[in-house]
Amino acid sequence: MRFQKRTLMAAAVALAAGTAQAQVSDGVVRIGVMNDQSGTYADLAGPGSVVAARMAVEDFGAAKKGMKVEILVADHQNKPDIGSNIARQWYDVDKVDVIVDVPTSSVVLAVNEVTRQKNKALIVSTGATSDLTGKACSPNAIHWTYDTWSLANGTANAVVKTGGNTWFFLTADYAFGHALERDTEAVVLKNGGKVLGKVRHPFPSSDFSSFLLQAQASKAKVIGLANAGADTTNAIKQGAEFGITSGGQQFAGLLVFLTDVHALGLDKAQGLLLTEAFYWDLNDQTRAWSKRFAQGHKGAMPTMVQAGVYSAVLHYLKSVEALKSDDGPKVIAKMKEMPTDDPIFGKGMVRQDGRKIHPMYLFEVKKPSESKGAWDYYKVRATVPADQAFRPLKDGNCPLVK
Repeated sequence: MRFQKRTLMAAAVALAAGTAQAQVSDGVVRIGVMNDQSGTYADLAGPGSVVAARMAVEDFGAAKKGMKVEILVADHQNKPDIGSNIARQWYDVDKVDVIVDVPTSSVVLAVNEVTRQKNKALIVSTGATSDLTGKACSPNAIHWTYDTWSLANGTANAVVKTGGNTWFFLTADYAFGHALERDTEAVVLKNGGKVLGKVRHPFPSSDFSSFLLQAQASKAKVIGLANAGADTTNAIKQGAEFGITSGGQQFAGLLVFLTDVHALGLDKAQGLLLTEAFYWDLNDQTRAWSKRFAQGHKGAMPTMVQAGVYSAVLHYLKSVEALKSDDGPKVIAKMKEMPTDDPIFGKGMVRQDGRKIHPMYLFEVKKPSESKGAWDYYKVRATVPADQAFRPLKDGNCPLVK
């Protein structure tokens, strides 16, 4: 198909009957990386997620173990209908075993439903909606890196507790923005704050002037940006032109990626509080892995979701090996059974509702004078422990939770 390209990641090695590969369908494990390859979310996921998936296959040692792995790539253009059509084509015709990454929550929910119907496997790194482990949870899906609940819990908690108690939401008008606004508003209200107003903008959008004027007129101390990627950076850039921050209001980036800060520059992004699951400079392991990633991705350090793709694919392949099968729901169940361990998130686990559990971090963007060089953008303000970073299992209303 025109929208996809294939990359054979590991050479086939002939194996005798009865070995680990014998129960793998067609003798090939096919991984489909579905994301935005050229639009709003291309920098934060896009080609970088493909690099990360390749690294996982190589580090797993698929070729040495005699496991044939093929990676397919498709651009869903942030449209649910296109994402659904790709998923059906991959599952029915191309024999894809698992789809990974998938930005854009509306696409995630659509692909999740197709995956359930086809009884395959889905591992989401970039899509954010916490509904994936709530009312839309499935025995065929895992939510890997972060979600709207963890973002709201990390950033909004900190902002309200440090005096940012009146909010105005600038929200992307689709499933992700709605979920992020909902989860953040709940945290603001729980901590005694108030929401003075909200406005929803088209996705994607390049002109935020009318929305920013409404936010400015609200006199809210905090303007919560319930959007992502180019929408977030455009809003912050245009907000500077309107004198939003110089006038005493503060932007809260509810989903900000390293690539967004890179695009903005520290002069515009300094002081911004944000929550992420990963940062390249956290420890020796993350630094070593990230430098390898950068060598394969034009010198750019990884975002948390690109790192998440690596972590997810690595654990998926370990589970296929342990199970000796690539049967979708069986592999998902095995991934929940086996503890996770990698250089990205360290040791962790996958919960019954499909939620991958690990710490989250509240970061503050450095001032230009504090940065020691390229990509040195964050300082850690707080670590949210793994057992507090995600919505409690009992609160998600996931039908899988007994």
